[in-house]
Amino acid sequence: MRNNNILLYIDGGWREGSDHRTIENRNPVNDELIGTVAVATRSDLELAAAAAVSGFADWRERSALDRSDVLRRAASLVRERLQMIAEAMTREQGKPLAESLLEATLAAQIIDWFAEEGRRAYGRIVPSRAGHVQQNVIQVPVGPVASFAPWNFPLTQLARKIAVALAAGCSIIIKPPEEAPVCTAKLFECFVDAGVPAGVINLVYGVPAEISAFLVSHPAIRKISFTGSVPVGKQLAALAGLYMKRSTMELGGHAPAIVTRHADVEAAARILATSKYANAGQACISPTRILLDEPIAGRFTDRFLEHVAAIKVGDGLDPGTTMGPLNNERRLGAMQALIADAVEKGADILAGGHRIGNAGLFFEPTVVSEMTLEMDLMNQEPFGPIAILHPFADLDDAIGEANRLPFGLAAYAFTDSAAEIARITAGVETGMLGINHTAIAFAETPFGGVKDSGYGSDGGLEALQAYLQPQLVTIATRP
Repeated sequence: MRNNNILLYIDGGWREGSDHRTIENRNPVNDELIGTVAVATRSDLELAAAAAVSGFADWRERSALDRSDVLRRAASLVRERLQMIAEAMTREQGKPLAESLLEATLAAQIIDWFAEEGRRAYGRIVPSRAGHVQQNVIQVPVGPVASFAPWNFPLTQLARKIAVALAAGCSIIIKPPEEAPVCTAKLFECFVDAGVPAGVINLVYGVPAEISAFLVSHPAIRKISFTGSVPVGKQLAALAGLYMKRSTMELGGHAPAIVTRHADVEAAARILATSKYANAGQACISPTRILLDEPIAGRFTDRFLEHVAAIKVGDGLDPGTTMGPLNNERRLGAMQALIADAVEKGADILAGGHRIGNAGLFFEPTVVSEMTLEMDLMNQEPFGPIAILHPFADLDDAIGEANRLPFGLAAYAFTDSAAEIARITAGVETGMLGINHTAIAFAETPFGGVKDSGYGSDGGLEALQAYLQPQLVTIATRP
């Protein structure tokens, strides 16, 4: 790493790509050039794969306690460098500094949690059918891992993928997002400075499709972890299946939030508005289809719009900013296309709906209603600051709408009725369900979806299990 010109890290050293190509890294607020990021070639990736093999041979032999100590040092370094890492993320990713500081803090917590959980990768003794035979099940690391982290939460996702692999005894090649290379390289450097041996962790950037195709199919790689869009995830999952490799797929969603007549409407409006527009709505678990029980729909809408009106959009480094820009031109174009389609088909724009100015990638916090099922916005994850308000007549209708789409990552419900909580819990098809709050993403809890939203977990003890292979060792004490 050279200031903001980010290099690859392979086999214990920072290096340029073998053909010296770079990608520009620009600030989404003003398009200012922040720096460049090196592009990995096939020869660079081959070196990284070889390094991961040799690194795995070393790291798997370290005790769980030794691995834990290294991870805890990395977490401490993240906390020492918190401000620097967070400011770097705000400049290149766009989110307000307060959100960046919170994410960097959570990244340190994630590393600490896996440092401890890796010491609890227990096996078991299975009673045998013969007195002279012992049957033991032990947990062994699966091998070198290839992981791919997204740009919307680059720090927490990088921390999750590196920490769980190292805690399990695996080596890793990690490809962070090219849209946020500085903050991810700074976080990665905490692992290096904590004493992770050469070859155990390797960092590559470049052309995502080229890197993923090469690493997923490479014989050295035994495990894949991907966080990103549904279409790309399906392609990588199919490729991993072709080569019989384990994979964890944390893909997109279109999260419903059911608000019933028995909810605390004031609290629901405040919580959902805060959650919806965090990170400019660029979150796979962001509540998007807000389904409102008809008797409280008007009151909820009024309160929700009050909270939206109070959002201050601007540069994330400005202290008063509560929502930053979109991260890239693709998201801006997607917002404009979704709104245009909805308006053409009869939607009502209650707030926002437009780009802000001509400089930077700013888009108004937007609220839409009068939606119909043929509108793109009702079927495609907006991944931006657009909330849908949609009424329902009874709870079965709301649960049906929540389950209508092929996604099942996160869902939310607001009600004080125990009977409704039971019906929603049993009826909604989702990997994660938050009731009366939206705080569902922590190191110690499972994080993953069902249906097209993927499989496996990036959190909790379930995440660690995906990096361990149970091995039966049966011993006869006499012939």
